[in-house]
Amino acid sequence: MFTSPAHTGPARGLSRRQLLRAAGAAGMVGAAGLAAGRGALAAGPLREIKLAWNANAVCLSAVPVAIERGIFEKHGLKVDLVNFSGSTDQLLESIATSKADAGVGMIHRWLKPLESGFDVKLVGSSHGGCSRLVGYAPAGVTSLKALKGKTIAVSDLNSPGKNFFSVLLVKSGLDPEKDVNWRQFPGDMLGVAVEKGEAHAIADGDPNLFLIERRTKGLVELATNLSGEYATKTCCVLGVSGKLVRTEKPVAAALARSINEASDFIANYPNETAKIYSPYSKVPVEDLRAVLGTLTHKHHPSGNALRQEIEFYARDFKLVGVLKPSTDPARFAAHVHGDVLS
Repeated sequence: MFTSPAHTGPARGLSRRQLLRAAGAAGMVGAAGLAAGRGALAAGPLREIKLAWNANAVCLSAVPVAIERGIFEKHGLKVDLVNFSGSTDQLLESIATSKADAGVGMIHRWLKPLESGFDVKLVGSSHGGCSRLVGYAPAGVTSLKALKGKTIAVSDLNSPGKNFFSVLLVKSGLDPEKDVNWRQFPGDMLGVAVEKGEAHAIADGDPNLFLIERRTKGLVELATNLSGEYATKTCCVLGVSGKLVRTEKPVAAALARSINEASDFIANYPNETAKIYSPYSKVPVEDLRAVLGTLTHKHHPSGNALRQEIEFYARDFKLVGVLKPSTDPARFAAHVHGDVLS
């Protein structure tokens, strides 16, 4: 489930890292005068933090960017990465029980487990984007409404794509449980599934879907999680243990600020970001760059704006039965959100 922090990323050149650490230290000195007013970490030894992430997800590239650019250190943190490959429930449990201090992941996958009561607070975000739904034109699927009676291939029946696109189907007048069939296939076989007629559309994330489109003719994009009213909604979020928010709020705030700063860097320098992330991926740098260009890293709400987006998604997921009928979206959002930057 976990890999050792020593194996979560590639070795880096010491000279570059030393330069970055020096820049980070300079940033800490410059920020010292603002510490009292902003609740920042006091100058001194770096606070060690275990941060869980999925090293295979390019949409989480804010994490290696924050390490490579010395951003965590600038904000007083020494971050050890935990490459997490288990279920979302296991991830949130690890944060709630302090096996990890924080984690990053997709809000579409996190809200259902958070409904169960894990002591984890969403304190920040990184960007919008990540998930896409494509139809197979030879099967006549070129619109959402054309999905009626068809099969949608997914790599996970609890995937963010299934949860999110179920909402879009409802808003398009379709019942995601009765009007379409969801079928699971291995991620690298999704394209083969539609070519063989075993499915007629694919809901997945990039870069996997990006690569599938390269080798599968006839795929047409139907929607993304940036379509329509979702164009300015976040996708990947930062969650920290409730204990950390209650007892060390400046540490949680430092994490949130670090992810914000790294996200802005990605928005401004996608080429450099693709190079920084590339050692974690087998996907060519130019393809990583293309995927990063589809994400909205300038949009990373926190505070009340993040709470409102959590409530928005809670209403959506309640609509399609992902959340319980008894769940109150406003109360749920207030409970799982942590405002650490105000």
